[in-house]
Formats: sequence, structure tokens, C-alpha cells
Amino acid sequence: MHRIIPAAAVLTAALIPCSAVYAADTTKKGYGQGTAVDNMNRPCGAVDFNSRYGGLDAFALSQDEDRIIITFDQGYENGYTEKILNTLKEKNVSAVFFLTGDYAKKEPELVKRMIAEGHILGNHGMTHASLPSLSDKEAEKEIMSLHEYVANNYGYQMQFFRPPCGEYSEKALETIQSCGYKTLFWSFAYVDWKTDAQPDPDEALRKLTDSAHGGEILLLHSVSSTNAEILGDLIDSLRDKGYTV
Repeated sequence: MHRIIPAAAVLTAALIPCSAVYAADTTKKGYGQGTAVDNMNRPCGAVDFNSRYGGLDAFALSQDEDRIIITFDQGYENGYTEKILNTLKEKNVSAVFFLTGDYAKKEPELVKRMIAEGHILGNHGMTHASLPSLSDKEAEKEIMSLHEYVANNYGYQMQFFRPPCGEYSEKALETIQSCGYKTLFWSFAYVDWKTDAQPDPDEALRKLTDSAHGGEILLLHSVSSTNAEILGDLIDSLRDKGYTV
């Protein structure tokens, strides 16, 4: 039987910081993995991000070249998360679900199911605010108010943060680290969040399979009907290419 995404301890072990010292620049930046890839099919933007910010416990790739980590951003519920969870259970996969505060408050049964079935809960901000736009205290509150809500209401201690809108600064990454979190961006994502303009399932499956690479952190959105439809085939395709997903 296959075992795909690791438990939190295994995921943490795959994220190895590099040695670096930062001046905590406050300039807002927008993350993107870019289209250029190296000889391992890894987006050069993700490789560069790890090199620059690993010392701040911020990662766009894991160091496990045999594994692909599937993550979902959970901004709001669009009726597909149950199907996604059913597929993950069928395929014996553990994923990372990044919750906003609104989702954590409105969808307790789905959140409880995520925990019960061994998935990792990640922090996507209490209000989905862009951290570089906030003061240090406001940024800490954005992170820790959701952390405390999930701890108090679900008995779960979150460890991984994904910056809303993909926006960050060195200072924001430092704040996330000071809150006891590791920052997870992604090494591949595609336009799957437009609910009124969903990708063609066959094209999406081909794109996601062709872009696969060792250490990949794959960002998907659970509001996508296409993702819910192709997830099982995607997992099979990635396994067929030799990856642990």
C-alpha cells in the first residue's frame, strides 16, 4: 500500500534551512516560481527562494527528491473538499490544508475530518491579510490568533504558514519564524481558483504531471471542480513517474 504525504515530523525533516543572516528588509515581494526550470525540472524561482530564505525557515521546495507534497489552500468552501478528502483517503494520501480563520470557524466538520484522517493543518492567516502590509504586532496577531483558535477549538498545533496572496518580505518571514512557524510557499501552481473559468481536466492533468519534480510542493485550491475531478488520476500519474506523493 502506498504512503504519500508525510506526517508533520517527516515534512519538517524534509525542510533543511541553509545558513544565512538577513537584514530584515521590509520591501513587499510577490512570490512566483516562474517558468524556467533546472535539469531536475525544478522551477528556478523555487530553487532560488530556498537558497535565499532557507535560513528564515522559508521554503518553496523540500529536500526530499523522491517526494511530492500536495497542499490545498482553504479560503472558503465550494462543495469539493469532501470529494477531495474521499480521494485522499482512497489513495492513502496525507495532504497539507492551509486554513483561513473564516474556514476554520465555518467548516468544523471538514476540519475535524482532516485531522482525524491524518492530514496536516497549515495556517493561512486569520483574515487572509498580506503580512508585509501589517505592523509587526498586527502580523503576529494575524498568525497567532488563528493558531490559538485552532489549538483551542480543535486541539491541534499548527506548524506551517503560507503567506496570503503569496506576498512576503524578509521582515514578514522573520516574524513568521519568530512565531514558531516554518513558511511554505510552493514550487508549482496553476490557475485553478477561478471558479467560473475552470481548467479543462485533461489539460490540467497533463500540465500537473509534466511539471512534476522531486521535492515539489504543489499548490492546489479546493474550490476547483477540476482539481476534485482529476486528483485521483494525478496521484496515480505521479506515482507512475516514481514519486512518493
